[in-house]
Amino acid sequence: MDHHIVPLDPDHPGFRDPVYRSRRDAIARIARDHRQGDPVPDAPYAEEEHGVWRQIRATLDPLHERLVSADLLALTRTLDLPVDRIPQLASVNAKLNPHGFSMEPVAGLVDARIFLRHLGQSTFLSTQYIRHASKPFYTPEPDVVHELVGHAASLMHPALRATSRRFGRCAAVASDAEIERLTRVYWYTLEFGLVEEEGALKAIGAGLLSSVGELQRSVEDASVPRQPLDLDVVVERPYDPTTFQPTYDVGPGLVGTLSLLDAWLDAGRWRL
Repeated sequence: MDHHIVPLDPDHPGFRDPVYRSRRDAIARIARDHRQGDPVPDAPYAEEEHGVWRQIRATLDPLHERLVSADLLALTRTLDLPVDRIPQLASVNAKLNPHGFSMEPVAGLVDARIFLRHLGQSTFLSTQYIRHASKPFYTPEPDVVHELVGHAASLMHPALRATSRRFGRCAAVASDAEIERLTRVYWYTLEFGLVEEEGALKAIGAGLLSSVGELQRSVEDASVPRQPLDLDVVVERPYDPTTFQPTYDVGPGLVGTLSLLDAWLDAGRWRL
């Protein structure tokens, strides 16, 4: 019988690794015991896990230089996450708090309504664990690479912060079916969106920024279907989180895409 705090599927890369699972449980306790607003205690990362972070960053950072939106790339440099070790959330918050946002720990994937509502309160719910060392370029769930490499720098962008808060305000009054519609739009833009920037495709979605394979595929593979971003179309399209996206939506630059999202959310076009 599995007595771990964090249940893992039998096909999870770390399922049969007792040391990894022990650290996952310790990290889950941090989230369970943390009180929002208090400094987040440090997670007990092992040197092997810092090695996973280094390996991922060594591969992702050069891709970011040529494939990520210029605005986000500049903010990534400002955030200046260490490349030799996994940063602790408390140290990241020291840089995010002056911008009015914070990252708070959760043990794993949370309900979409809860996640979005916290965005409305200027709080990003973040996992702290890192994927298993046996598969450094694969994770079956959001991990600290996705949260920090994918999302953290974007929270320093004033327009993106405002859009995130808009999602949260909508989620606070949405029905379950409307939450699904809001989640689809968030997914295809702030998680897996592309933009056109000076005539070139660039990535803005956090799911792309934190994935070696999908970042390259989404921007550079000419065989992958892409279409101009139409939020009224996107909202009707289900998504599959277990595989690469079959198609990508291209917005008119980062700020232009955020403006489209703001207008769409404010007009209540997510309503049923």
